[in-house]
Amino acid sequence: MTARRIVFIGAAGEMCRVAVERFAVAGGDWQLTLTDIHPERLEPLLARLPSGCATTRRLDLFDRDSLLEVIDGAALVVLGAGPYTRTSEPVLTACLTAGVPYLDFDDDVESTQAALALYSRARDAGVPCYVGCGASPGMSNVLAVDAAGDLDSVYSIDMCWVVGDERPGIGRAVLEHLLHIAAGPCLTWANGGPAMHRTWVETDIVPMGGSLGDLLLYETAHPEAVTVPRRYPDANRIRVLGGLDPAPFNGLARGLGLAVERGAMTVEQAVDFMVDLLENRLGTVTGWRHALAGMAGQIRRGESTTPELLRFLTSAALRRPVPYRGGLMARAIGMRDGQATVAVRRIPVSGPDTYLMRDMAAVTGTSCAAFMAVALEANDGRAGVLAPEDWVAPPAFYAALERVGTPRAEIVESLTSPGPSCPYG
Repeated sequence: MTARRIVFIGAAGEMCRVAVERFAVAGGDWQLTLTDIHPERLEPLLARLPSGCATTRRLDLFDRDSLLEVIDGAALVVLGAGPYTRTSEPVLTACLTAGVPYLDFDDDVESTQAALALYSRARDAGVPCYVGCGASPGMSNVLAVDAAGDLDSVYSIDMCWVVGDERPGIGRAVLEHLLHIAAGPCLTWANGGPAMHRTWVETDIVPMGGSLGDLLLYETAHPEAVTVPRRYPDANRIRVLGGLDPAPFNGLARGLGLAVERGAMTVEQAVDFMVDLLENRLGTVTGWRHALAGMAGQIRRGESTTPELLRFLTSAALRRPVPYRGGLMARAIGMRDGQATVAVRRIPVSGPDTYLMRDMAAVTGTSCAAFMAVALEANDGRAGVLAPEDWVAPPAFYAALERVGTPRAEIVESLTSPGPSCPYG
């Protein structure tokens, strides 16, 4: 089969559809094979692509023989089907067997750790496996490396994300991931080494900029806190902070996540409840009990206010989404020229009129397309399981974002300022 062929698995997914379309913007003579368990959902996407550049076919990624047949000889296999805790292992190991490069936008800690454990096998096979190549992880890792590059030594790194009101178009895999990170253990990097915290408990106010300003976010279980310390092992603190806008969404997710963790709801029931809300249905009494408990906890802790909650519930009752606000930001604190310094990199604008940060699907899919462009243009013998900070230089990534259609003014805002007094030691 041609070496100019790229296989997308789960191409009908919301984020993967964007990756396909925006990779096509970059041009080239690539032949795209778009696969999905529901191939009929690919027809609208196929109609939007340049004539003749893509074909579609049905694929059950858990059918190993069919999977190996589809990926044979591909220049790159892009896994866009989640949740990655179930989908990463079968596709990544099939790529190692077939000897073809692999790329995903995995945002789960457990599957990222499982992938990293295959590093030696991938290196010995001469196969590059690029994991976490979306927005967060992905672009957030690149922003962190860029910010840390302003410093002579790094004390702490925060990688931050905010997802705005995207009603009604949110997939079930995304909601399942949200439940997974809103309650339970959180593997992070604290006091110079790995540490286990509770996700969605520790908070901080961070300068997201744009329409978000300074915003309270929550430490959350995400792969960046697992992979980035390998590049900055002398850092005292490396963490991921995330949140939803408007603020009561955070309490809703926390309440449902805690209910799932203690067995009061199943994952399926909690996801069903959120889908009902997103699609302007009432939802179950049980779901509301746990959601309201989570939002009440926010108010008790001073993370939100009663007026915010009432506005949120009113907009939900009136089926009225609030204007979208989202963002990505990385903040590195350390020393430069003997002075404590804070370096920030962030996406400067968001909203429905933007290209990159229109919503989470747009920023994830566009980032994935840019990572693909960098991976395909010059392999230079890379092999092993690689997170973004292992192989992508920030200038090359920003240039690739432009190649896949992102206006330069939307890509990155850089700020450097005197930092707080810290025990840099």
